[in-house]
Formats: sequence, C-alpha cells, structure tokens
Amino acid sequence: MPPEQSHAVDEASKVPESSGLRLLAVHAHPDDESSKGAAMMAAYSAAGAEVMVATCTGGEAGSLLNPHYGDDIRLHRDLTSVRRAEMEEAGAALGIEHRWLGFVDSGLPEGDPLPELPFGTFATLPLEQTAAPLVRLVRSFRPHVIISYDEIGGYPHPDHIRSHEITVAAYQDAGDPEKYPGTGERWEISKLYYDRAFNPDKYRALHQAFIESGEDSPYADRIAWYQRMLENDDDSSGGFRLTKHEVTTQIHVADFLENRDAALRAHRTQIDPEGHFFMAPNDLIRTTWPWEDYVLIDSRVETKLPETDLFAGLRSDERHGS
Repeated sequence: MPPEQSHAVDEASKVPESSGLRLLAVHAHPDDESSKGAAMMAAYSAAGAEVMVATCTGGEAGSLLNPHYGDDIRLHRDLTSVRRAEMEEAGAALGIEHRWLGFVDSGLPEGDPLPELPFGTFATLPLEQTAAPLVRLVRSFRPHVIISYDEIGGYPHPDHIRSHEITVAAYQDAGDPEKYPGTGERWEISKLYYDRAFNPDKYRALHQAFIESGEDSPYADRIAWYQRMLENDDDSSGGFRLTKHEVTTQIHVADFLENRDAALRAHRTQIDPEGHFFMAPNDLIRTTWPWEDYVLIDSRVETKLPETDLFAGLRSDERHGS
C-alpha cells in the first residue's frame, strides 16, 4: 500500500469527535487502567469525550514489582499513598477523570489449597455492598458506555472478578429506580463492553511481525502458552484459561501509544520500564496492530458489528439517520 493511501486509511480510522459523550472504565487496582485500554481512553479524551476511571481498591496488597525502582523506604512506610500519587500521574497522562471506590485490595492468594482472603477485603464483601458505590458513581457521572473485565477478570484475580461482577450489576440495575435506593436518580447505561487487552490474535500478529523482520520474537513463550491453553481447554493452569469472547470492536489508537506508555511508567512500583509491556516498539505496533480490542456484551441502542467506535449508535447523526 502506498504511504499516501495508508495515511488516508489511518485518518479515516481515528476516533471521531466525541463531545457530549461519556465513558466509564471500571478497574480493580491502580495500574490496571494503564495496562488495559489506556490508549483508547486517551484517544476519546482528546476527541472531547468525558472519560472516567473508577478504581475499586487502593492496591494496598501490592508489592514492588519494578526491579529498577530504586530507594523503596517510602514504600515500606506508606505504599497506599505512593500508589495514589502514581494513579494521579497516570490519569494526567491520559487526560481522564478518576474516582476511588474505596475498597481494600484482596491480594492474590497463592498455594494449594488457596488460603482465605483477608476479612473485609473487596472480594469478600457482599456483591450488593460492593456494587452500591459504583451505582452511585454511574448515577452521578451518567456514562453512555461502561467497560470492565470478562467473567474471569481477564485473569483470575479475585478483585478483577469482583470488578466484573459489580460492573455487570451497575449496567443491569443503575437504571432501575427500585434498586440501590439512596444512590441518586436512575441512569441507564447504553452499552456494556469487556476489555480484550490480551487478545491472542494481537500477540500472534506481533510475534509474526518480529519473525518476518528477521528478529527473535519476545512473544514466543506467550504464543506457546496460548496454544497449550487451546489444546487443554480447561482450568488446569492456576485458574487461567482463555475465554470464548470474540472481539467485536477495535479502536484505532496509533496516535496515543505514547500516552499509554507514560501512564504505565507512572506506576513505578508496579511496572518495569524494561518489562513485557514495552517489548514491541510503538512503530511496530502502529503498523501491525494499531487498535485496542473490546467485546460488546450488550447494547440498548442499535449498532452494527464489527465496530470501530465504542459510541456507535449513540451519536446524534446516527440517531437521526443523517
């Protein structure tokens, strides 16, 4: 494809002007928003949409995952405040609004059998209790679109699974005036999406691009793991499995990969700047897989699949048939 034609295709694929539209992404911990959908949120924010992240917990049970962090004295004194500051910096890099839902990180249990989660943490509380603050936020912010993880949380962290559950509950019930009394006037969300940040097709494409360029692929182990999971098709890998959801919606984010990188690097306690999130150069991503991927689970407005816009069916020109 000639460069001029390629450029024209890219221009046509960009997120359209989105003033007056609102999107809410629900995440379990600070840093999840930067590793899942960050460039998409930056793109819509730049296009005029109001974009908000709701973070369910403070990430208190996290640990230092970046070997290049340096002096960690403050982390031992007050990890929670460090992670809050990181979240503020990441939000600024993406141009989004942010709210904490105020729950305590459940941690990722390990062992066989798995230990019980700490009392009073996010995933141990009743579903209605954990969904109520999200419903209150939905009724205040009034998003047209809400996004979170699939039924296994993207991966089986108990807080990710609970984030999925409260998002579905908010989508189903925030529009019902009989549900969640005292949390504001009803608001019916129009579309529910699951994030597909770790879409196997994306990593297969990047893997192949490395091979075709004559380089060793950093994704070889990941591709082999995907293949094993497809062959086994069970729950035998520590709870990890591949969901059956097919991508319905791809958002062109080529111009916002650097915003994503800045947001990731803001989470210095969690993200290694030389780690797996940065294995593929942005120029390679732009030419190989310049999208972030989503699954439309339910829509209360008419839309046509596949989509290139999370607000498809919600824009005034579409609603009026012009």
